[in-house]
Amino acid sequence: MGKQIDVNGVMDLIPHRYPFLLVDKILDWDEKNITGQKNVSINEPFFQGHFPGHPIMPGVLIVEGMAQCAGCLIFQNISDRHKKVVYFAGMDKVRFKAPVFPGDVITYKIEITRFNGRICKMSGSAFVDDKLVCSADMMAALVDKEESK
Repeated sequence: MGKQIDVNGVMDLIPHRYPFLLVDKILDWDEKNITGQKNVSINEPFFQGHFPGHPIMPGVLIVEGMAQCAGCLIFQNISDRHKKVVYFAGMDKVRFKAPVFPGDVITYKIEITRFNGRICKMSGSAFVDDKLVCSADMMAALVDKEESK
């Protein structure tokens, strides 16, 4: 298993930045699995409109956080990652089991189920206090930055 990675290390791996960086740290990883974390704050910009007086984290952002965590795992396994970009290519079997509120800590758990060097399939889950809040099967494409223009 790998050592923890703080937010600066996360930003070295993936291009996302505020207000769209949804992974605060990596707790552990190996070749096919990663566990990341997001501290959900009332200061998140989306809470202004989702929903006033009853703030709930949008489900699509929980899935995006899982995808960003998966991107960290993919880039951990790529030596020339500065020449690559990971595109979110699809999601299936997305299920939302419970709402996420300000003050919650989301733990993302991602497993690579198939990776052929270009297309990566993954299974992801998000938990708050060991309670499943979201699950999804995801697919990403790893492409050369030059190719993506």
